[in-house]
Amino acid sequence: MKETFLYALVLVSLLFGNCSNDDTTPFVDPSENEVDTTGTVDPIDPTGEENYLSGNSDYIFDQSKLHSFDLTLSQEDYDKINNDPAAEEYVGGSLTFEGETIAPVGIRYKGSIGAFVNCLSGSNWGNPSGYKTCTKLSMKIKINWEGSDEKFYGLKKLQFHSMNNDPTQMRDRLAYHLFSEMGIPSPRAVHARLTINGEYVGLFILVEQIDNRFAKYHFDDGDGNIYKEVWPIDDKGEVQPDDAFRAALKTNEDDPQDFDLIRGFASDISLSTVQNRKTVVEKWMNVDEIISYAVVDRTIRADDGPFHWYCDFGSCDNHNYYWYEDPIEEKFHLIPWDFDHAFENIISNVNPVVPIKDGWGEITNNCQPFPYGFLFVSQKSAACDKLTAAWVAFDALYDTKRSEFISGPFSKANTDLLLNAWTSQIESATSSASAAHDDAISTLQWQNALSDLREQLDFARL
Repeated sequence: MKETFLYALVLVSLLFGNCSNDDTTPFVDPSENEVDTTGTVDPIDPTGEENYLSGNSDYIFDQSKLHSFDLTLSQEDYDKINNDPAAEEYVGGSLTFEGETIAPVGIRYKGSIGAFVNCLSGSNWGNPSGYKTCTKLSMKIKINWEGSDEKFYGLKKLQFHSMNNDPTQMRDRLAYHLFSEMGIPSPRAVHARLTINGEYVGLFILVEQIDNRFAKYHFDDGDGNIYKEVWPIDDKGEVQPDDAFRAALKTNEDDPQDFDLIRGFASDISLSTVQNRKTVVEKWMNVDEIISYAVVDRTIRADDGPFHWYCDFGSCDNHNYYWYEDPIEEKFHLIPWDFDHAFENIISNVNPVVPIKDGWGEITNNCQPFPYGFLFVSQKSAACDKLTAAWVAFDALYDTKRSEFISGPFSKANTDLLLNAWTSQIESATSSASAAHDDAISTLQWQNALSDLREQLDFARL
């Protein structure tokens, strides 16, 4: 079912395009266009120890700063990753930040079919291949490279998202901020400028890696398991097999696992009835937190998330989320992820792939898959899932949390303040990228997209 979603998403990308560069020459040399992105050095530790060793991650994710990061790697290794980005293979290099250089670090491109479409030279978009044809591709930097135990401001990895699918350059940052403001453990995100071998590549969104460092920062007990994109029960209401939990595990991979907690959670959901489903949620989750999650997700129309069940070949699945399993409280926390397509479908279904047909708690076609949208992508109503149905049962709390959200973090005054500040913060970097690269978004396109975003926000408050 994920393959069907990716097929449709790629088709939309091919129709509308996410990268205007039509150069078919292999990307093997850095551009001669250089933009000075040197930032002001902020002294953190005047004792002489490297700041990246003594500082913590709050400095990297300081919302008031637009940091610059410079990657350096040999021409041979740069050619290697540029000539086959889809391999997602690390090569060695260095990271320089505010005058300090960390080496070696691992450097690679990251993405999926949707992320690489129109940005690689290969003719088969269903199997991304070939050399890089877009200036920007999402990147991952591994600090603990080749067995190193060093950390960069307390972080093991940095991931820079290209925002190629987001002309506003704001969706990820705004979405994560809104979730966080409503008390939901969420990745921190800031804009950042990135240079490679001295060439200004452009503006990215730096999103916190969801790993054990994330868990230790956001939870009192950060030693629990993190799972990526595995729902406790499948679309038939059955407990997922241990192999599914094991494949989704992102922390404690080397520890013996019995999966007792997540299996207990899943079993209670699977066996739940209309009469006791709220009790099951109260046992295993923070109710205020998960209902707040649902309110934010549905208000900003994050339609490519856990409430979109894509269907294919008789089964359905969702994606773009993580779970944190608290081993002390024995509670589960749903962690939001990936919002480059959020906010699009508030006024109308602009994106033909991801829209969810139903309002919160609604059911279509008696819980059987049905086609929806311009491309007739098959989906199933989220409320048919027993866990989602249990959350829907908290209807009074949902209404209360929505009112709090609309009058608080999502109010026009608050979102205008954020967007105005971030617009001023990244305006120069956006203009510089446009001047340096033909396939960068123009200032006018960006401003128009921001205007559209503000209209979407205003409509969502009604």
